[in-house]
Amino acid sequence: MIETQPEVIEKVVLVGVAIKSQKAEELDEYLDELEFLASTAGGVTEGRFIQRLQNPDQRFFIGSGKLDEIKTYNKVHDIDTVIFDEELSPAQQRNLERELKCKILDRTSLILDIFAQRAQTKQATTQVELAQMQYFLPRLKGLWSHLERQRGGIGMRGPGEKEIETDKRIVQDKIAHLKKELIKLDKQNKTQRKTRGDMIRVALVGYTNVGKSTIMNMLSKKEDVLAENKLFATLDTTVRKIVIDKIPLLLSDTVGFIRKLPHNLVESFKSTLDEAIESDILAHVVDASHPNFHDQIKVVNTTLQELGAIDIPTIMVFNKMDAYVANHFDPYLPDSVKEELLENFKVSIRKSFPHKCVFISAIDKDSIHELREVLALHVQDLYYKRYPYANRSFH
Repeated sequence: MIETQPEVIEKVVLVGVAIKSQKAEELDEYLDELEFLASTAGGVTEGRFIQRLQNPDQRFFIGSGKLDEIKTYNKVHDIDTVIFDEELSPAQQRNLERELKCKILDRTSLILDIFAQRAQTKQATTQVELAQMQYFLPRLKGLWSHLERQRGGIGMRGPGEKEIETDKRIVQDKIAHLKKELIKLDKQNKTQRKTRGDMIRVALVGYTNVGKSTIMNMLSKKEDVLAENKLFATLDTTVRKIVIDKIPLLLSDTVGFIRKLPHNLVESFKSTLDEAIESDILAHVVDASHPNFHDQIKVVNTTLQELGAIDIPTIMVFNKMDAYVANHFDPYLPDSVKEELLENFKVSIRKSFPHKCVFISAIDKDSIHELREVLALHVQDLYYKRYPYANRSFH
């Protein structure tokens, strides 16, 4: 079982590197997301550093001049942790720790730490521990002395503080054991899914923090699925039986995706994502108010492609339309002009995607009837194909 530490607010600095022709605006957005991740993990961002390089430095990832700049800043502001937006090699991490004399994390270790905080069930904790072990294995050299200097905090939750796990052979044995444990848990879940019979399955998928859990609570008319403004609020797949237009179906809420999601986590969580893979319909939830939601859609579709779920019939659910209007429209515009602009936005979206698109606000419960109607049409079509002799007069 993964152990967690009491929440400690740490002062952190973020570091991003623009490689070659990467746009500055894109890097700013990545660092905004990294800051949100750091906040979710219990850190407060004190500063940001950006450097443009043709290629990362092999020793420190960043150049010596930028390294000195960060070192000076850290001393003045008493910084606890420096977080890089890219994955660092074990050697780079050790070199940076030696030079900056503070805790060094990369995006991968930060995400793993958040998953360690959020995991609740046996399957989720096993999946996270496996991913952490695989991440720490090549970093065992010098890890214990590092932990002696930095006791607990962001990036230190989970298996890292057990001295016995600094032995490479024991860690490898532990990884093998966790993989066997996950196979066993996966078999149990498959058995549970079989007991549900041939009911229509709908899975909510999407980027993290787009409102999937809020939609889940709203459609199931229950408030027991955690929904909050933090990344990865939901790790464990939740399944609810609901009825739409008198047809019963199973609705599942899955873990959110994110760009640069650690490969080990994708591999570890494939069994959890079976709910999406084995679904009849995907409801791909999008945060319409996010300035780069098109990129988020690409990230989700890429992950679905990796999982073999990209061809499942899909409904695009553009959520947070209330925030879209507030962020994009002058509040003093006449309502008629706002309506015209909003309709133009919807038309452009419908032209961009081959799937049925629905525009809602889960918080305001705006246009939820339209989402239910679209779901009902998709579910009915599948239901009568699966049960051709069902009495349609009841629907």
